[in-house]
Amino acid sequence: MQVRADIAYAIPFFLALMGAELLAARRLRRRVYRLQDSLADLGCGIAQQVTLVFVALAILELYARVHAHAPIRFAAGSLWPWAIAFVYVEVAYYWWHRASHEVNLLWAAHAVHHQSEDYNLAVALRQAVLTTFTTLPFYFPMALLGVPAAVYAATLSYSTLYQFWIHTELVDRLGPLEAFLNTPSHHRVHHAVNPRYLDRNYGAILIVWDRLFGTFAEERERPVYGVTKPFVSYNPLRAQLEEWRVIAVKARALPRRRDRIAIWFRSPAWSPAGAPPPSEAEVQRRAKQEIPISPRRAIYALVQFAPVIAATFALLLRQNVAPLGWLALGAGFVAWTLLAVGGLLDGRRWAIPVEVARVAALAAVGVGLAMRLGV
Repeated sequence: MQVRADIAYAIPFFLALMGAELLAARRLRRRVYRLQDSLADLGCGIAQQVTLVFVALAILELYARVHAHAPIRFAAGSLWPWAIAFVYVEVAYYWWHRASHEVNLLWAAHAVHHQSEDYNLAVALRQAVLTTFTTLPFYFPMALLGVPAAVYAATLSYSTLYQFWIHTELVDRLGPLEAFLNTPSHHRVHHAVNPRYLDRNYGAILIVWDRLFGTFAEERERPVYGVTKPFVSYNPLRAQLEEWRVIAVKARALPRRRDRIAIWFRSPAWSPAGAPPPSEAEVQRRAKQEIPISPRRAIYALVQFAPVIAATFALLLRQNVAPLGWLALGAGFVAWTLLAVGGLLDGRRWAIPVEVARVAALAAVGVGLAMRLGV
């Protein structure tokens, strides 16, 4: 079974649209991008996509095995599987997304997507590695409704692609479309930490489920983005682990063992001390977190992302045909780069020797390949 490459082919368009958003923001004299934060967003997305290189085929094979036991069969070319998949994915996404904000075990993975205090197209790419797995119990029952694996994969891809463009502050309300589509205005509410906006607007393409199940909120006050306790790091690998650490620290502080287990199934809003969430006035006064680094270090980090994006693109395109060893080597290069560059973006001292070692390893590989090819 071949793994689809829709997201891989979309990467150049993602980057082009981000560039267009940046230029438009400058013309409007608005600052919607910060370099360190945007590179962290890209790094999180790269980590997720590289992980999928190794697990996507297994997931599709497992889905196909479930589908083999479906009591329903559709004729080739039937539109029914597509219609069922669209509605099912919409509803399943809503409940997965809602559960990911209401249950710590799921929030620990999903929180990565909400850590940025900016709101732009780069944030759409800020994804968690583990959400690939937390969605499966919600989506796999669709196989028993007769939806083939190819339709399942395509529908998820199209839903993901739609959600890219709604991560922007530059698109205002869209008139009558606001009634049934998930729009930038609706999704700005979802990413905000304003008290009235918390845990609202979970939809993917449609917003009708939020209206139906009572989780809809309209954009009124200026949204303030991020998580209730700001995450102060631009390291994409640390971002993947941070919320797990936070919940584990809370659990260790609890005296009873059953409470240390139960906390993973409580709401993220629950606190052992019963501390209330910040008020609207406190949220509006909150300044964005910054880690100062030199312009030279920032530019160096930006330059290092070019080969990482190219390597990720190549891994996604060749995941069906390249030997596992080569895929693992490419993934190792990407992970090493994200670790080193993330440390540089955070201003960590350990990042410099890690980066020197990475560059030396790349140079050694380059020399070895040149000698082997007789160059």
